Amino acid sequence: MLAKRIIPCLDVKDGNVVKGIQFNQHRIVGDIIERANYYSDAGADELVFYDITASCEQRTVDANWIKEVARCLNIPFCVAGGIKNAFDAEKILNAGADKISINSPALECPDLINELSEKFGKQCIVIGIDSFKKENNYYVYQYTGAQEKIKNTERLTFDWIKEVEARGAGEIVLNCMNQDGVRQGYDCDQLRLARKKSTLPLIASGGAGCEDDFYTVFKKTNCDGALAASVFHSNQINIKNLKLFLSNKNILVRS
Repeated sequence: MLAKRIIPCLDVKDGNVVKGIQFNQHRIVGDIIERANYYSDAGADELVFYDITASCEQRTVDANWIKEVARCLNIPFCVAGGIKNAFDAEKILNAGADKISINSPALECPDLINELSEKFGKQCIVIGIDSFKKENNYYVYQYTGAQEKIKNTERLTFDWIKEVEARGAGEIVLNCMNQDGVRQGYDCDQLRLARKKSTLPLIASGGAGCEDDFYTVFKKTNCDGALAASVFHSNQINIKNLKLFLSNKNILVRS
């Protein structure tokens, strides 16, 4: 059995790490490099950096700060933000990222998943899915980094999950928008259903509020990792203490 991963998420906007509530009301929580170093030392298994406005602003994430992050980190990290083609992906990977994540660009051109998987290998292709429950269905949303541009794609979340796996994705991060930033626990019902639809590594995102939320999501959904932001940014949860807590509850984590 593989160890469960604890993954801090760093949303990047205008060169700073920010955090919002349900993808809105963003506030600055720190400098990119300072936060990266902090989480590396704190015991994170990997980091995820999202340039949250890149896609809606029709640009690609800046490779310069990725190079700086790569120089200071000794853990894997994934980068997302407006990666629309193989050239963009290669630039980000060459800058030092271990994985790339695509969300809105994959929705605009699903063949991009096939192209990137074939060129770089599925192990470094992550698909981010922003999912919102509406009228008893889960829908995929797009351009979630800017409140004025966010939209419902009308794609059903679980259909999209099956499609991205068939196209060659290597991992899925399921961002449960209803729970994002409210610290009331992960959406275990949605994650459990997602787990049944795909054999890919599945990372839970949205809703962590206490140590027990991590235990619950691992126990109830069998997801492979749990991503969180605000509880780590605020130091409400210490990662090393969290890992000890999980280990004491017989959840396999990296020491």
